[in-house]
Amino acid sequence: MKKVAIIGGGFAGCEAAALLSKNKIKADLFEMKPENFSPAHSSPDLCEVVCSNSFKAERISSAAGLLKAEMKTLGSLSVSCAEKTKVPAGGALAVDRVKFSSLVTEKINSDENIDVIRKEITEIPGADEYSAVIIAAGPLASDRLSESLLSVTGKDFLGFYDAAAPVVEADSIDMNFAFTQSRYQRGGDDYINCPMNKEEYENFYRELVGAQVALIHDFDRKKGVYEGCMPIEIMASRGGDTIRFGPLKPVGLRDPKTGHRPWACLQLRKENREGTMYNLVGFQTNLKFSEQRRVFSLIPALHDASFVRYGVMHRNTFLNSPKLLNANQSLKSDSRIFFAGQITGVEGYMESAASGITAAINVIRYLKNESPAVFSEKTMLGAFQRYISDSYLSDFQPMGASFGLLPKLDENIRDKKERNEKLAERSLSVLEEEKSNLDISF
Repeated sequence: MKKVAIIGGGFAGCEAAALLSKNKIKADLFEMKPENFSPAHSSPDLCEVVCSNSFKAERISSAAGLLKAEMKTLGSLSVSCAEKTKVPAGGALAVDRVKFSSLVTEKINSDENIDVIRKEITEIPGADEYSAVIIAAGPLASDRLSESLLSVTGKDFLGFYDAAAPVVEADSIDMNFAFTQSRYQRGGDDYINCPMNKEEYENFYRELVGAQVALIHDFDRKKGVYEGCMPIEIMASRGGDTIRFGPLKPVGLRDPKTGHRPWACLQLRKENREGTMYNLVGFQTNLKFSEQRRVFSLIPALHDASFVRYGVMHRNTFLNSPKLLNANQSLKSDSRIFFAGQITGVEGYMESAASGITAAINVIRYLKNESPAVFSEKTMLGAFQRYISDSYLSDFQPMGASFGLLPKLDENIRDKKERNEKLAERSLSVLEEEKSNLDISF
């Protein structure tokens, strides 16, 4: 029997299923929606985009851009669908979240080698049912599945909290107090910028740090807030200028009404292709809904904003992967069980999808009784495989794509952009060579 169970229909699960199918391996893809929704999910579609609709930068001189280029080399389903449903976002690859998820769902449902089973899985399927299992339950694994995973991971199964940003109606943004422009003129006028002068910012800041937050119900053995998705109110509590050097940084922008850089500036990014909704970039939050409306409306351009969706905080879970997983993403205690996606400790949509690709590659090799496939540390894919299995990490935390994960070049290049481009060129060259040595269809 050569059949694989994939638990979770998110980015990692869908990528894994698609690659297995290309190699004529049948998979049962289990997705608990719509039978059971997590606190952050609302659509029955697969590969739902729950936070920002941006998959980060496209340019090859960025770590995020390099990762997507590597994934494209390996025939990524999510990158392909993202390019078909993209919306203007300067130098970033942002998508119409509804159309993106719908397209992925359509492709998975129409694949003859994939059976989508709408059912919550509460226990890991046994070897009598499946030759291999990929657990791609994501950072929002259900309580019952999470409890079951404790039986194979013990207390090394960790957790943290994550937050999502609000979305407002485009027509409710007062353009008399805003202007369109991309930071550093990268791309077109893809962002709506909402400037504040010093007095406006200080008033906004006072109300933000004093606003009421929503109650969080504890579940996890260990909890905290991941720095990469820090709620705006917690970030603001660290000091008056913290968010002015973070989500509200005005650098690279010039207000055409004043001819000067604003004191602080919120950027709004298109949420859909039609541009009828905009996301408050970097404004992940756990404020009460009424407080979000009150405080965020203090930003002049949003004084009469209509909120399509308020920001929410939800539980994220991830493994202490260096103690539990091999570099090929299999469980050290059971080589039949593989993990993929954010549950492994990679952070971000594309990082999760990439993890699904590498997990599927190794499942294919496992089923063929071949040695594990771990890509070179000179590639972003290989760097992630090594990061999540690095036994020297004493305080393991989720990680997104970063050039800091890659080994240095042999030559010393002072210019950062040129250096990153060289790193990317090296990575893609190495990946092409390693790909040719894999007896796998991409």
